[in-house]
Amino acid sequence: MTETSTRPRVLSGMQPSGESLHLGNYLGALVNWVKSQDDYEALFFIPDMHAITVPQDPAELRERTRKTAAQYIAGGIDVHKSTLFVQSHVPEHAQLAWVLNCITGFGEASRMTQFKDKTAKGGAESASVGLFTYPMLMAADILLYRPHGVPVGDDQRQHVELSRDLAKRFNHRFGETFVIPEAFIPAEGARIYDLQNPTSKMSKSASGPGGLINLMDDPKITAKRIKSAVTDAETVIAHDRESKPGVTNLLEILSTLTGKPVDVLVAEYDGKMYGHLKVDVADAVVSRLEPIRARTLELLADPAELDRLLAHGAAKARAIAAGTLADVYDKVGFLPPLGPVD
Repeated sequence: MTETSTRPRVLSGMQPSGESLHLGNYLGALVNWVKSQDDYEALFFIPDMHAITVPQDPAELRERTRKTAAQYIAGGIDVHKSTLFVQSHVPEHAQLAWVLNCITGFGEASRMTQFKDKTAKGGAESASVGLFTYPMLMAADILLYRPHGVPVGDDQRQHVELSRDLAKRFNHRFGETFVIPEAFIPAEGARIYDLQNPTSKMSKSASGPGGLINLMDDPKITAKRIKSAVTDAETVIAHDRESKPGVTNLLEILSTLTGKPVDVLVAEYDGKMYGHLKVDVADAVVSRLEPIRARTLELLADPAELDRLLAHGAAKARAIAAGTLADVYDKVGFLPPLGPVD
């Protein structure tokens, strides 16, 4: 038995929804993924099929998918330790999603909060069926690999719960098939907030770019945005999410990057001004992100090699996915596939 087969398995991914991952993606997800590689059999993917639930430019989607993969690698995902692949390269995702669609209640799917959030402005009539059913595709993404854990942010907890419910339902109806996955939600670094609106999570959909730190930004832009971060009218550096969200966000970013506990940082800044904190955060962020940016550009300069790495990862993923799907198809009563016809 190989080493990887004896370790518990984890799986996670981030959509290729922009030109760059942002600091929240990096500190909230990628850093924890990298840490997991030695203790788990880790699979990481780029969910490009989820991206087309809303209109996309095809050329841009291809470019963003490669950029996301490159940033995974540059950020520390080791393709020799982990399996890195693109969702659409593994057709079993869509095949399992259909089976899961057929055991999901319409009302159950209607209660998924992200669909309601995304249709709040335009209304359900403007949404695609794909947007409505993407939680079942996400469940398929997870259950296909029978992972023990799914590293996600707190905002994705509901999707993991749906995956658990569907796994239990399928196992009850058709016999033990799926592992019931757990959501792995880190206690620290799980949520980085917008620099200009520190009560909202850092997001590509923010109202303005000033609150967003992208991994691929020029270091001068990164430093300028941090030094322009919203704080408050006081001068005391303290950790208080309710009354000092801006300062708290900066402290948590610095704590995550340096490994120093927040209370230690607060003591170190006793008697200092907000400007001192902002400069130190800017220096720490630029120091961490600049090597990632440089390595990403290096990987993107050789797209053939990047595609080769992704093809290798897809082959490894399909070796797992095909076995799960064959088991599911047999249990729901599909005929086994015929061999080549003479």
